[in-house]
Amino acid sequence: MTCFMNLMMVLVPFLLTTAAFSRITIAELDLPSAKGEAPSTPTFRVEVVVREAGLEIMDGSQVIAAIPKVGDSYDLRKLSEYLVAIKSEYPQKEDASVLLEPDIEYDHLIQVMDVVRSVETHDGGRAARADLFTAISIGDAP
Repeated sequence: MTCFMNLMMVLVPFLLTTAAFSRITIAELDLPSAKGEAPSTPTFRVEVVVREAGLEIMDGSQVIAAIPKVGDSYDLRKLSEYLVAIKSEYPQKEDASVLLEPDIEYDHLIQVMDVVRSVETHDGGRAARADLFTAISIGDAP
């Protein structure tokens, strides 16, 4: 019993000190509910589809823009330009969906979500971030 108590006396401070160095980042998402009713009038929806060949921006039913990959990476700058144009057309719109094909890496999802959420603006030489579509839902690509 004494050996076990000595072991605990060594392990408890060790576990407490290492727990302070781990950090968790939480991405807040709005997932569609199963109880959702269909709206009576169709509304404009912003959907960003991440495919192996590139990105697509859809309005819910048709493709608005297709952005092919540049080399091995997605053209996030062009995606940001399109989303800024959509936000200027629909300033009250806050929600968007990011849809993925099955084998897309998690890192690409996070990068696309960051671009959909906000844009970096330059005001006089100072960089600032402006919100675009802050209520993001994720799902499978059609």
